Amino acid sequence: MSLFALNRKLASFLLLILGTQAAIAQTPPPPAPATDEPELVEFDTSKTRSIAVPALVAPSPADTPAGNSAALGRQIAEVISSNLRASGVFETQGPNGLRMIGLAEVTAPQFGYWKARPVEQLVQGFVRVGGDGNLTVGCYLYDVGFGNETTRLGFNVPPREWRRAAHKCADAIYSRLTGELPFFDSRIAYIAESGPKNKRIKRLAIMDSDGANHRFITNGQSTALTPRFSPSYKSILYLSYVDGNPRIYVYDIDAGRQRLITQSNSPTFAPRWSPDGQTILYSMAVSGNTDVYKISASGNGTPVKLTSSPGIDVGGSFSPDGRQIVFESDRSGSQQIYVMNADGSNQRRISFGAGRYATPEWSPRADLIAFTRIAGDFRVGTMRPDGSGERLLTNSWQDEAPTWAPNGRVIQFFRTAKGSGKTSIWQVDLTGSNERQLPTPVDGSDPAWGPVLP
Repeated sequence: MSLFALNRKLASFLLLILGTQAAIAQTPPPPAPATDEPELVEFDTSKTRSIAVPALVAPSPADTPAGNSAALGRQIAEVISSNLRASGVFETQGPNGLRMIGLAEVTAPQFGYWKARPVEQLVQGFVRVGGDGNLTVGCYLYDVGFGNETTRLGFNVPPREWRRAAHKCADAIYSRLTGELPFFDSRIAYIAESGPKNKRIKRLAIMDSDGANHRFITNGQSTALTPRFSPSYKSILYLSYVDGNPRIYVYDIDAGRQRLITQSNSPTFAPRWSPDGQTILYSMAVSGNTDVYKISASGNGTPVKLTSSPGIDVGGSFSPDGRQIVFESDRSGSQQIYVMNADGSNQRRISFGAGRYATPEWSPRADLIAFTRIAGDFRVGTMRPDGSGERLLTNSWQDEAPTWAPNGRVIQFFRTAKGSGKTSIWQVDLTGSNERQLPTPVDGSDPAWGPVLP
């Protein structure tokens, strides 16, 4: 939902008051000859590095519920290559256009061949079907210039989890070569939108970080908004309009059931988890004033009111250590960003640029706060927790609601097209470059990136 739409709904609320899985087991791949491993030289992650990813070898091709292991070898390589390319750090080759390799070559690459292409890094591996029907996926990273292996890892997974093995391999490569934390093996919750502009159907949906394994969670009979994965990924917190009234629910993904967290005659919205999953932050409008509250994630107990200034205070998010909360407030006369302690003390404004500021979210690395700045257009940006170092990362007509990748180096948001009102999910890195649209089967808004899967 756009900020304009949210403000319209909030205004109507105030008028009414006055007169919303399987774990991967890691197993080591077959041993390779011992080598002297060179120390990798640090490099500027804003510059791309060339990397080749030929299809993974299937030593004894066999059928599985997910397809033949030979086909899976190519598909895993495609996911690895796509993940690394999407990061903006690597220029990838393959698996299409690259020759097939044999099993012996997995641990003894033909470095001369790869130098001639030319590429700097090489990813090779294998897929083997075990007697229990599970897949063993081996993944090796080589430095072509040094002619040495730099990383190896392996996974034992059910066939249906082959994509997770690919994401894990890509994560290991990304982390090894950039020094950054991983983020590919994660999921995204968002609001899937369909129907005409004046009668949009908004459903809760989830998908992998690259848009695969898409799944609708709600049927659209009631409007869903602002989803957030729990830290454990077992449930999703979201706002739902039932009979036109906003309520906060937690949806248990495995059980397929939801439970009510808040039910009040007063409008409630913008629910957010605490980092430990024990507390829920939300906002509620009472007697013409909107404040930030927190309540136990069980929904039991009395909500604790954290703000009390006249106007509209809307909760943003907890800091990663749970000690502080960033939120937005119009107490100064316009929407601005504020920070306070988790108990509501020491409230202070941190945004002082031109325009209004909204939808703040703390980076999982604690170093930055992402926000939407409204000054004519809507743009996504970042600033430090003290308000310094403000930087705008997008420059479209209406970009809003930023959410962080688990490693705190990529931001996702949603974009509304001028005229049509169509919404789509995009992401951008902290340089403001490598902007790309994430594929979704229908329009998408309100994205929420979860942590790396356990």
